[in-house]
Amino acid sequence: MGATMSSPAATVKAEAVMAPQFGVSPPQGCPMHQEAKQAAPPPQCPMHHATSSTPAPAEVTTPKPPEHQDRAYEFVECPMRAGSGPSQGPDDIDPANMMPPPNQMPAPDQPFPLNVAREESNIPRAGSNNNWVYPSEQMFWNAMLRKGWRWKEDDLAPQDMSNIIKIHNKNNEQAWQEILKWEALHAKECPCGPSLVRFGGKAKAFSPRARFRHWMGYELPFDRHDWIVNRCGQEVRYVIDYYDGGEVDTQTYQFTILDVRPAFDSLGAVWDRMKVAWWRWTS
Repeated sequence: MGATMSSPAATVKAEAVMAPQFGVSPPQGCPMHQEAKQAAPPPQCPMHHATSSTPAPAEVTTPKPPEHQDRAYEFVECPMRAGSGPSQGPDDIDPANMMPPPNQMPAPDQPFPLNVAREESNIPRAGSNNNWVYPSEQMFWNAMLRKGWRWKEDDLAPQDMSNIIKIHNKNNEQAWQEILKWEALHAKECPCGPSLVRFGGKAKAFSPRARFRHWMGYELPFDRHDWIVNRCGQEVRYVIDYYDGGEVDTQTYQFTILDVRPAFDSLGAVWDRMKVAWWRWTS
């Protein structure tokens, strides 16, 4: 279920921080978004059995996302129009509160302008018909500043920030695909498929598995995320360890080796990992 891991060289210390999105309407007139968000769930989905005698699964309370996602889709460029005009920038004022878009303003002493366009992911957001939306270059820059990073001359160029965003987005798409492999074990009980509820970074909270590998002589991961997935009403936690895989592939922007698995916090997760371990051992 995760990428096969070798002894990675810790040459790049990056962080995979992903921003969520809200159920905000997509850009007006974008043909790529028409009707796609209104697709009905499959007939066998539990959502169609509200009148059934079988009790519905317990409702998952989706926490309020960060403020910077309130207008996420306003910064998602329609693929059919990308490049046809200037991106929506930080000078746009919301008439509802006469405030600029959160987290999209250039930082003080920022050496060059950064793109504010945001890319929609392929990761469904729990409690919404939309997907999560990745941060813009400007948001990523501001996030690095909040974590203590300070720009120095020749540290980064505008193209570097563009590449960082592409690497970041690729990492998260790869992580979701690995989660889907595990969730395939539960396709019958959750025909609608999983969705992502929330996530959190734990860069220095090394998992027991990562520590054990380190005792065996391997490098520690440069980052760790815990993703909470909604499996048709049941919340399941996944642990993702990010290892440095060497130089970045300039074609795919992939360099991270991921170790993705359900956390050992339920009997179901233990059973899933036992089954997969047995399949790997006997295959």
